[in-house]
Amino acid sequence: MRVDGPVTVIAGGVGAARMLAALLEVIPPEQVTAVANVGDDLELHGLHISPDLDTITYTLAGQINPETGWGLVNESWQAMDTLGRYGGVDWFNLGDRDLGTHLYRTHRLGQGATLSQVTAEITRAWKLGISLLPATDDRLRTMVTLAEGSEAGCEVTFQEYFVQRRHSVAVSGVRFDGADRARPGPGVLDAIGQATRVVIAPSNPLVSIDPVLAVPGIRAALEAVRSNTVAVSPIVAGAALKGPADRLLRELGHEATVVGVARLYAPLAARLVIDEADANLADQVNAEGITAVVAPTIMKQPGVAAALARVVLE
Repeated sequence: MRVDGPVTVIAGGVGAARMLAALLEVIPPEQVTAVANVGDDLELHGLHISPDLDTITYTLAGQINPETGWGLVNESWQAMDTLGRYGGVDWFNLGDRDLGTHLYRTHRLGQGATLSQVTAEITRAWKLGISLLPATDDRLRTMVTLAEGSEAGCEVTFQEYFVQRRHSVAVSGVRFDGADRARPGPGVLDAIGQATRVVIAPSNPLVSIDPVLAVPGIRAALEAVRSNTVAVSPIVAGAALKGPADRLLRELGHEATVVGVARLYAPLAARLVIDEADANLADQVNAEGITAVVAPTIMKQPGVAAALARVVLE
């Protein structure tokens, strides 16, 4: 299909990667920019790890591990096995091939390169064609307050909640450490302001999209182009397709339905694409001040991804 102008996607990890792959089925990669969450980033084993940036990169390169949904295909785990033998921290698995990415990123950052520069180098190496922009080059970390058991009231990093505790613990709060001092990455505000279409990907609204919006200037930039913006709901029939988005919505006082998603995104987007399973809630979505567009959104069946991309662009 023909789209006259650039398309910018506000992106988390797995859901955003699938949405970007869908868009690339119908428009050229050079038209697409992704503004990606870096609140999930962490420093581990002396390495700077950027899970969402890497999930997008590996997915669009056709190299994502299909068994895990993260990391690289045909992976081996000898480094982690050796680390475990020594009693090292091994709750966050890093495959042997994946380690190469983190080693390169950390080395370049140590040389004084910015995260945006390193990300551009990595995406060029994988020949992606799209522009992948970290929301900020400054340090931004999603912090989660736990609400259960002996750890109630304790604040941990997102990865300690999501991976180490397998997102099985209730939470009472989320904040974005460093957001008040962060600046939008180079090109981020232009990518939003100059886009023909802005897409809020079907990522977790609270811990994948909100960290991007927490960077000063980005939320205002999105509000200014609301009429050109469409969001895709990550909630289908009251549940998340992957991850804890539905539970987090409930635990933090939101409705875990497309209506709850509509309330969050109404100030930012003119349209919300909801799955056919939620067609009965379209009027309630509309009542929140955002127009419901009903279409298949589960991108696992052949043809659905490209069809969803066309709906989003049209």
